[in-house]
Amino acid sequence: MSKTLSKEQLELLQGLQNEFTQSKMEIADLEIKKSDIIANISVIKERFAEQEISLMEEFGADSVINLQTGEVSPKKEK
Repeated sequence: MSKTLSKEQLELLQGLQNEFTQSKMEIADLEIKKSDIIANISVIKERFAEQEISLMEEFGADSVINLQTGEVSPKKEK
């Protein structure tokens, strides 16, 4: 003899299953976005390194750049 869930029980379980599935999809979307951001960070680091080399050639390896003002000054000895 089989038994059947009530309409309310079935709807509750179906709703919980849908919430669970939606949450898993959101996690997957976030992981994809995270991966994209990490890849973009690598590109930014490469561009920064290229710019750093260019600025060292122009201003010298011991120069200090103030990123707020753009002022370039020699490195101060300690």
